[in-house]
Amino acid sequence: MASLCSRGLRTHSSLLCPSSLFTTRNGVFFCTMQNTQTEKTKTRIGNTKTTQIKASTSTTQVRENEKMLNDYEAVIGIETHVQLSTLTKAFCSCPYNYGSQPNTTVCPICMGLPGALPIFNSKVIECAVKLGLALNCKLAMTSKFDRKQYFYPDLPKGYQISQFDIPIASDGYVDLDLPLEFGGGHRKFGITRVHMEEDAGKLMHSGTGTYSQVDLNRAGVPLLEIVSEPDMRTGIEAAEYAAEIQRLVRYLGVGNGNMQEGSLRCDVNVSVRPTGQTEYGTKVEIKNMNSFSAMHKAIDFEISRQVLLHNQGQADQIVQETRLWEEGAQKTATMRKKEGLADYRYFPEPDLPEVVLTEDYVESIRASLPELPEMKNRRFENMGLSVQDVLLLSNDTNVCNFFESAVDKGADVKMAANWIMGDIAAYLKNEKLSITEIKLTPQELAELISSIKGGIISGKIGKDILFEHIAKGGTVKAVIEEKDLVQVMPIIRRVKPILRHKKIS
Repeated sequence: MASLCSRGLRTHSSLLCPSSLFTTRNGVFFCTMQNTQTEKTKTRIGNTKTTQIKASTSTTQVRENEKMLNDYEAVIGIETHVQLSTLTKAFCSCPYNYGSQPNTTVCPICMGLPGALPIFNSKVIECAVKLGLALNCKLAMTSKFDRKQYFYPDLPKGYQISQFDIPIASDGYVDLDLPLEFGGGHRKFGITRVHMEEDAGKLMHSGTGTYSQVDLNRAGVPLLEIVSEPDMRTGIEAAEYAAEIQRLVRYLGVGNGNMQEGSLRCDVNVSVRPTGQTEYGTKVEIKNMNSFSAMHKAIDFEISRQVLLHNQGQADQIVQETRLWEEGAQKTATMRKKEGLADYRYFPEPDLPEVVLTEDYVESIRASLPELPEMKNRRFENMGLSVQDVLLLSNDTNVCNFFESAVDKGADVKMAANWIMGDIAAYLKNEKLSITEIKLTPQELAELISSIKGGIISGKIGKDILFEHIAKGGTVKAVIEEKDLVQVMPIIRRVKPILRHKKIS
């Protein structure tokens, strides 16, 4: 675990070492304090020694960094906000469409006008129960809504309708497999709670920073907040956990999980403590991460920053605050001091009734759940695919469905996986398309694979046919017959027995 953490932090080694470690004074002095007769020779020797000293210093820095990191343990927890794909908002009949003109899908309720009363969208409960079951949570058969007080320009009511002490789901977990390039292995991370709430609006800042505008289209959009246990120890684990949550959301159909649209947002809490210490350190929250790679880098940077402060005896400078990830500068920066529970002044929402579930309702939703990523991964492994193949295929539900359809049509499992993850995936990436937008069908991919495996066409010809079908569609058999692409070798093999028979007679 420590090796994973240190590997991710080597890119920030300058943060962990004093600047004096980077000087190479001996090499410089050796180069300059020479007579003119042997200047060229000595300079060459001096440069060689300087390079050796730099390399030695670099190795020393890495070793010191690793030792320093091994002396501390990172503790990471994630709050994930999932925007639900419902037709209307949580407490009114306004629709929400990403990219709509500002303030065009609003009403007195989501604008927080006096006297407007919320009416709860029952679809939100269905989504919450689905996700709670998928995360192996215990469901609260009776839960309630609460008011969370805070005053931001994009929150017109001055409070958010959320859930506090009785969330709809709690005490769950998620299982996942780390990719081989990140060390591999199985991980299990706890889920503290899943609760329902509404989203705030959106602030749009001017380029000069002199003013901001408020768009309330997003205000009142239903969210599910998933709070993890502080079970993660590296940026890699945190990013993979978030990616697994995204897969679950998409498999269940409760949201699209698009981070670039803000449909899935992760706030990461990071603290460090001396290895072996049970007491948590001061946690810092990181926001503004729009990709899993950004999350990985932000966490690794924050760990290195906090470890450096601890190592320099300045742990008191680590304060509970919210920091932003600055993608351009590749660092975190202070945004604001973090509020505590007392600042939110929770109290029960007086305008909404309790949420009461029945056993029949819960069981009907349980019966409707699709095959989840963890179960699908195990099934794919039993089909003979490697862990890496399984993770790549199951990452996208559309790709996964395409693969399974091709196999159902008779395609060889391994060949289908290789074609989809190889040439087809490369084409999709280059053309910026999804697998649902190409003309190739699972039926024709299966036919193509069967033609190659049966020796009717070569793999090279099969690749040409593949790209033609991706772009234009059609049937494999028609292309083979039209262009006379049948290999000669299969015909010779069929003729040879006849010739041998004639020779014997």
